[in-house]
Amino acid sequence: MAVVARTPEQKQAGLTVARILLEIKAINFRPEDPYKLTSGWASPVYIDCRKVISYPLARRKITELAAAAVEREVGFAGLEAVAGGETAGIPYAAWLADKLNLPMLYVRKKPKGFGRNAQIEGTFEEGDRVLLVEDLASDGASKVTFCKAIREAGGKIDHSLVVFFYGVFPGALKNLEEMGLNLHYLANWWDVLEVAEHAQSFDKKTLDQVRAFLYDPVGWSTAHGGKGSD
Repeated sequence: MAVVARTPEQKQAGLTVARILLEIKAINFRPEDPYKLTSGWASPVYIDCRKVISYPLARRKITELAAAAVEREVGFAGLEAVAGGETAGIPYAAWLADKLNLPMLYVRKKPKGFGRNAQIEGTFEEGDRVLLVEDLASDGASKVTFCKAIREAGGKIDHSLVVFFYGVFPGALKNLEEMGLNLHYLANWWDVLEVAEHAQSFDKKTLDQVRAFLYDPVGWSTAHGGKGSD
């Protein structure tokens, strides 16, 4: 699979985030016993961005890089609020909203079912431009749910930012593009592979399996009992 070209700033941010995630052991390589992702794909790699909440220096650096990405790719005056997707996106939205000095919201996957029956917590005005923040994206499905909720509540949303984008599964951005939602991200698996190879964090056999997955994720998933081309 072709790797989308990034600017030097984007690439450096990706390598930095990859190194942080490897250091705090948020990255897991397990080709001999593949993970089954929520989307149904089988994967030799898994990432747990929730671990970042326990590492102050890591979260501070990632927040700085995320803020720089927003300012560079969305603009200094392009937003009125930052919304976190339930649940893993909530801390990232809080850190980023604080860094950008913007109001923070959070969005549930569905209305809570009692009281005000709210799906969005926090206050914003009709027409406010909202940035959706989550920890990661594999196939983009959850972004669609959150984006619809924000628009139905009167918000304007054109951008979403994640710390980590799998960046390998076919059609991952199709639904987002159809909704007019631009996905911005800091790191992907190619960044992790590059850092892991340079640091010799894993043995060659494991890295070879990861590389095979990255170049043919559908074939690898099918061969290991996961979702395939069908």
